[in-house]
Amino acid sequence: MIARALACLLFSASLCPTVQARDYRYSDAHLHYVDFFQESEGMPALLRAMDQAGVDHAMISGIPVAKKWHEDEPKRPRYYAGDDAEAYWFSATDIHVAAAVQKLPAEQRKRFHPFLSGINPVDKNAVSHVERMLELYPDFWQGIGEVFTRHDDLTALTSGDTPRANNEAMARIYHLAAERDLPVMVHSNITSKRERNPLYLAEIEEPLRDHPHTRFIWAHAGTSLEIHRHQTQMDFILPTLERMLEAYPNLYIDLSWSMRQPYLLDEQGKPRKAWLALVERFPDRFMLGSDVVGRFASVGEQMHGFDVFLDALPEAVARQVARDNFLALLPKRR
Repeated sequence: MIARALACLLFSASLCPTVQARDYRYSDAHLHYVDFFQESEGMPALLRAMDQAGVDHAMISGIPVAKKWHEDEPKRPRYYAGDDAEAYWFSATDIHVAAAVQKLPAEQRKRFHPFLSGINPVDKNAVSHVERMLELYPDFWQGIGEVFTRHDDLTALTSGDTPRANNEAMARIYHLAAERDLPVMVHSNITSKRERNPLYLAEIEEPLRDHPHTRFIWAHAGTSLEIHRHQTQMDFILPTLERMLEAYPNLYIDLSWSMRQPYLLDEQGKPRKAWLALVERFPDRFMLGSDVVGRFASVGEQMHGFDVFLDALPEAVARQVARDNFLALLPKRR
């Protein structure tokens, strides 16, 4: 109760018009320690944000690309879409994450679940990077991702071939992930900004079918803010997810912020019954993520933004989605 009331005061009263009976603890299943320039506010800021928001555990990863500040640009861009300069694959992002986590006291380290993300998904050598990192940091990495494949305008801006979740380079990583009991989080847009159909669905569905022993976390179910700017709500998302969750028991859904609206909540901020029914039907397959990028002040706002949806679920299911499902997905040895 106290944590909920404090969150309402700190972040947004509109998210919590009244203090509810439930007081959730969270696992943040999608958090980037650095931004697109490989910079971060640092662990003290992250821990403060987690403590204020009631986040007990967090997946923590880097960003697999770095944005270039081109010599023709007079001002440093603030985001990858800030100008037309390219981004490039950056494997050292994993070193940043490892260094930050390993400096923490043991009790704080237990709250973080590091995922390897410095992967060029069009390079068949990428699996060697994953193997090297697993050897350099034994019993440290607990997953792979967020791997960037189809990703809005970032796909066009990133140097090299178009990344796809169903190419041979990624197949090698999926095999390794199954062998090492590591879940894989993949960003794979379900469509483009203009096509009102699941244009790229095969790129994520083929790996699900071909690698049944690999646990896949589909980052925000193939949606993104950039797609929403052009298409608002895509009617095919819900039936597609329903079919895929039934067909592929190795599929898990990251409900990070771009899924909250327009999907989980309607225009008035009320939970949509069809989405509640989907989560109740597959109660162990959904998890929450803030998807913050190197800056952590909004962790609480993002996580508590789901409370109205959680409150409409049966309490046991709500607590699974808020905290437990992500932890259950981690390697068994943990």
